Amino acid sequence: MHTLTIESGFPEWREKARALLQAKVEPREVIWEEPGQSGLFAPEEHPLPAARGSAPTVPRDFLSLAETIAHHRSPERWALLYETLWRLTWGRESKLLKIASDATIARLQRMRKEIGRDVHKMHAFVRFKKTGEDPETGREQFMAWFEPDHQIMPLTAKFFQKRFTGMDWAIFTPTGSASWDGKTLRQGPGVTQVEVPEEELDELWRGYYRSIFNPARLKVKAMQAEMPKKYWKNLPESALIESLISESRNRVGKMHEEKPRPATSGGNNPYLKKLRDLSTDEESRVLAPDEYVGQALAKLREAASCCQACPLHSAATGTVMGEGPPDAEIMIVGEQPGDQEDLLGRPFVGPAGQLLDRALEAAGIERSKSYLTNAVKHFKFVPKGKHRLHQNPNLDEISRCKPWLIGEILQVKPRILILLGSSACKSLIDPKFKITQERGLVENTGLAEIVIATVHPSYLLRLVDPQQQKQEKKRFLEDLSLARSFPPTS
Repeated sequence: MHTLTIESGFPEWREKARALLQAKVEPREVIWEEPGQSGLFAPEEHPLPAARGSAPTVPRDFLSLAETIAHHRSPERWALLYETLWRLTWGRESKLLKIASDATIARLQRMRKEIGRDVHKMHAFVRFKKTGEDPETGREQFMAWFEPDHQIMPLTAKFFQKRFTGMDWAIFTPTGSASWDGKTLRQGPGVTQVEVPEEELDELWRGYYRSIFNPARLKVKAMQAEMPKKYWKNLPESALIESLISESRNRVGKMHEEKPRPATSGGNNPYLKKLRDLSTDEESRVLAPDEYVGQALAKLREAASCCQACPLHSAATGTVMGEGPPDAEIMIVGEQPGDQEDLLGRPFVGPAGQLLDRALEAAGIERSKSYLTNAVKHFKFVPKGKHRLHQNPNLDEISRCKPWLIGEILQVKPRILILLGSSACKSLIDPKFKITQERGLVENTGLAEIVIATVHPSYLLRLVDPQQQKQEKKRFLEDLSLARSFPPTS
């Protein structure tokens, strides 16, 4: 019987498993242990047996599976992996990994899913708190504490490096830590506990969380399945959750008692009016409380950088807010960031943005003097090989981003608002707005003095027929030129 202790993770297990495999040691002859597992009476660990020949070929997909399973907290993982390795090689079960009904394979697949869910939770619920600035570089410094179910820090460190490359940060967990200084990603051991300081932004985030908490759609079990209670203590909004849940029934009752809102079809926008009035009734607080819409653009961007109001944040590189003069006469609202916008953190820098630049120049509109933004602030896509294919946001995702867009409009106060594409029009005018029927000037919106709705530049890029593309580009230019047909009233 061979008793082996794995102290440094997958590389150590792989080396010892290879030696056992070469010596043809069967799984029933091996006991795999964690450090300290045997207590006071730990058996002596003998040298690995001598090899009896070359090791058999190991399937690549098994190595990928094993490297992931190595981060699971279950002490049985090493034994399960070696049993599977033995059966794949000396057991001649070459198709074992494809047999979902096999008890060992089913257990390994469950463990892989559990790790995947834990990684997703870490991406979603890590909260950075600002601790200061580097006196030499001026880079902001942040820290975070998180308690995952499994040993997943090595699986998530590069994700945080990519998403938060512009700031210095450190993440601490009980099983591992990671830090980034703008140049080097370092990983280290875990710590027992870290005290993370409260910061000013937490109150702003709580205001935003209160604004998107819709009591009419509350499903407590579903919410706790997505955001288990174990994470609440490390979230700024956790102090609100219990009270919001307890108040939800009364709030829904009040909303049902009120008269329904009139339907809108390009007419006065009651949602925007409520924002401007900053009324204090319960329903308006659900939609957009005054804690948030009056913030300056810089504060708005800072708050939006940690937005997790919908699932889009989990896959995107970061939040892409607008850019341009804070007093711009013209605001241009697109649909959502594309691949390049997501990577660079700026709106309209990809192929569609380049087409828009040429069209704006032809229409006599200076991009540098306009404020450009999007209705949805995170990139929605599906991966396909090395590429990320754009997906249209749904109405729920559009509505979740609406407070950020309204906040930008209220700060910039544009005289002319140009809406590009369906998502922008559905967000600000009417969910049933159809560009094909209502493009051009849109009257009585309450959004700005002049509102123009037209297609998104990406639509023009998708056209295959050269003649149709030429005609649609001409119509697009005519729509943009409307902005210059209305001289200032003052």
